[in-house]
Amino acid sequence: MTISARAKAVRFDEEMMWVDLEDGRNLGVPLVWFPRLLHGSSDLREKVSISATGLHWEELDEDISIDGLLAGQGDMTRTGKAAA
Repeated sequence: MTISARAKAVRFDEEMMWVDLEDGRNLGVPLVWFPRLLHGSSDLREKVSISATGLHWEELDEDISIDGLLAGQGDMTRTGKAAA
């Protein structure tokens, strides 16, 4: 079984990224999972591009797949260090 969904909106609060999916689900993801987003300004976070497979922030050099979020995966570029 393949888990697949498409995002329709992204919003943030102080600690979380909220992703609204087209199928009605809402994902709450801790910003500490994605240090580039955590340390990026609110203005840069708002500049998200939504595609069929995920989310992209050009200026923050961040790409996040929806399938990865559904699987509970955070930033896969970390080298084993704990998130700040």
